[in-house]
Order: sequence, then C-alpha cells, then structure tokens
Amino acid sequence: MRVCVFCGSSPGKGEAYRDAARHVGRVFAERGIELVYGGASVGTMGVLADAVLAAGGKAHGVIPRSLVDREVAHAGLTTLKVVADLHERKAAMSELADGYLTLPGGAGTLEELFEVFTWAQLGLHSKPIALLDVGGYWQPMMRFLENMSAEGFLADDFRRMLIVTTEVTEALERFVDYRPPRTKWT
Repeated sequence: MRVCVFCGSSPGKGEAYRDAARHVGRVFAERGIELVYGGASVGTMGVLADAVLAAGGKAHGVIPRSLVDREVAHAGLTTLKVVADLHERKAAMSELADGYLTLPGGAGTLEELFEVFTWAQLGLHSKPIALLDVGGYWQPMMRFLENMSAEGFLADDFRRMLIVTTEVTEALERFVDYRPPRTKWT
C-alpha cells in the first residue's frame, strides 16, 4: 500500500507537528506502507521522509523542477520523480497513491487536500482521505465545512467522507473498509 501524505514545507510552531510527522513515518515503515509525498527535505515533509527512511521504509517523492533548482529536494529518497510543475506533481502523487493522509500544513497543504477532496466528490477517484488532527489543528476547518453544509454548499455525506482522527493507526484501519459516498450529481 502507498499513502500520499500532504504536509508542511515549514516545521510549524512547537514540536508536536514534527513529532506527529516522525510518528507517521515510523508507523508507515513498521506496517510496510510506502510514503508518497512532495519530495522536499524541508519542514514536516523532510521530517516525515527522514523518519520513514530511518525506520527502513520506502519514500517516494514527486517534486517540480523549480524546487529542485532551489535545492529543497530530498537527496536520499527511494525514488524521486522530477516533474514540470505543481499540477503535474499532484497528478503524479495521486496516481501513485492508494489513499491520502493530511498532516497540519499551510496553503499548499490545503490546496492539495481540497483538490483530492473535490476529485472524490466528482467520482474521479474512490480513495480514502484522512486528516491527522494534531492538537485540534483541523477543528476550525471542520467547523467551516459544517457551515458549508448548513448553507447548502456541501452535502453532508461528502463532508463526512473526510476521516478525521488524532491517531495515524486509526486512519489506516479506516482506509481498509472505506467506501466512498455517491458521486456528485448522481
């Protein structure tokens, strides 16, 4: 199994975010789950990849040429695919992955999450999507999604397709039995 992880190119404030990335990396390696991610050596992205590799796991990166040129590519990955741009990066990561796990991150992390979330609603994939809720990080967004549902812009079954948990092992267990809801306009 390969899981695509979206997370920060920054480390975040406090050790909790880096600790969570390390824990996810160790769990992936212990369970034989291969990491697919954005290929960087910085932020929680780098912490995660380092943890997977240190525990004997496999880490597959996909990174745009412009970021390789800025020297943020991780040099020690199992595989590193260099692509033209961010659009190609997301498509390649999605093609490699059996599911998605989202750790706390910034605008890029949100953009990646919402793209695969939208693709799932449209039936373009049927892969599970989980949010690792480190220290309640995702709770303001979940309240926003509840408001979107209340205002008629997001169906409740689509909102509930996001797996929100504080423990990576629970997310992975829920991946096994995941069944997507109907697709939009069906």
